Amino acid sequence: MDKDELRKRTKVFAHECAKIAALFPENNLGFHIERQLIRCSTSVAANYRAALIAHSTAAFAAKLSIVIEEVDECGFWIEFAVDENLVSGEIVKPVIDEASQLTAIYNASRKTIQSKNYK
Repeated sequence: MDKDELRKRTKVFAHECAKIAALFPENNLGFHIERQLIRCSTSVAANYRAALIAHSTAAFAAKLSIVIEEVDECGFWIEFAVDENLVSGEIVKPVIDEASQLTAIYNASRKTIQSKNYK
């Protein structure tokens, strides 16, 4: 998978998370998780784009680390919303799966970069 495909994938992921967030009830918990999910999912897409224009390998790895943290956080908030019965687990399953796949992809990329830089 090339960088353009991943850039598109992270943007689609952010859109899908925003759609899920719009399903939450209009109460304090719903509003809180909605904001958190929108913030971290859009951060995944924005920070991956920033990584692609990083001025050094170290800067790229640092931005990738942020992407990994944020995509993992998305998974947490979606799972938490399911646990709180704010949204159906069946509806969010594809997005949780995508969060897991993106986490694995970016973790593998970071490990590759780190192994090349420390040899």
